[in-house]
Amino acid sequence: MMRRLLRSDRASGAVEFALVVPVLFTFIIGIAQLGMLFFANAGLQSAVAEGARLATIHPRPSNEQIIARITDRRFGLDPAYITAPTVSDFAVNNRDYKQISMSYQVPLDFIFFQTSPVTLVANRRVFVYPI
Repeated sequence: MMRRLLRSDRASGAVEFALVVPVLFTFIIGIAQLGMLFFANAGLQSAVAEGARLATIHPRPSNEQIIARITDRRFGLDPAYITAPTVSDFAVNNRDYKQISMSYQVPLDFIFFQTSPVTLVANRRVFVYPI
């Protein structure tokens, strides 16, 4: 009786499936989290680019108007994880430019454990016309 049970292959598929499912499930969750990172990065880059486009128009908008445009165009980002955008004025070789930067913390949520949030940073330098 025992020899017959040891030679049987009837349950080998179920055992292999039980061994593979946790690894497969982890890969699927990881790919979903990676997709969320790409989505957040695209929204962050798009919001900063929108502020840079506004900074290049004439007459030159104020830094508060640029920040208001960036916060209006968050493109799906959760406001709780956004650090306030900053706009700084600089001049190099008689050329004025604005440095626009913003960061976003993406919380990663794997089902079985939590990780620290990933901080994404977007910077954009845009040259502007003198007033």
